[in-house]
Amino acid sequence: MANILIVEDEKNMQDIIREYMQRGGHTCFTADDGIDALVLLKSNPMDLMILDVMMPNLDGFSVCKLAREMSNLPVIMLTAKNSEDDKLKGYELGADDYMTKPFSPKVLLAKVNALLRRSSTLPAESMHAGKISLVPASHKVFVDGQEIVLTYKEYEILYLFMANPGQIFTRDQLLNRIWGYDFEGTTRTVDTHIKTLRQKLGDEGKHIVTLIRSGYKFEVAI
Repeated sequence: MANILIVEDEKNMQDIIREYMQRGGHTCFTADDGIDALVLLKSNPMDLMILDVMMPNLDGFSVCKLAREMSNLPVIMLTAKNSEDDKLKGYELGADDYMTKPFSPKVLLAKVNALLRRSSTLPAESMHAGKISLVPASHKVFVDGQEIVLTYKEYEILYLFMANPGQIFTRDQLLNRIWGYDFEGTTRTVDTHIKTLRQKLGDEGKHIVTLIRSGYKFEVAI
């Protein structure tokens, strides 16, 4: 069904994750450290990456940051820490979801499948707002004709906004719509993603309007 890259230096954990992904019908590629992961990403088309944080040679945060320069594939990070700051750091670097060890492989597979479904069910027509152009068929975004690279979650947020101009979304609504009801995180995650999305959109980031005590909406002057 999908090509999944599993980046995990603990062999037993790597084998467990691979077994469950294969049960779900997916093709798995494995890497024992961050450097091998980046080599595989450059040479093989991947649909999703499961990425451990603590690894030799190159940690998961560094891999996530470098991977984002090559691809917008969904990334689920695995961590032994339940620190909110660590999770927010991962989201700032482009992670789409987190799971804290120990975790249920069945739940991980469910998260993988949910991310893959959401990434493959978007309509094909192009969308335009201001100087922003969004092409769902290729998951590409252009600002004034120049392509910008978004993470999967940043792309989903922008798509939701552009598909519903003027509609107010609370932070909880954005969490449920973009991350899902089983997401392990807080509404600070939304604010972090909105901040980086605005930065990447440059002057066009002004279309994402913050409403105090309400949430966000997307406005384009007529």
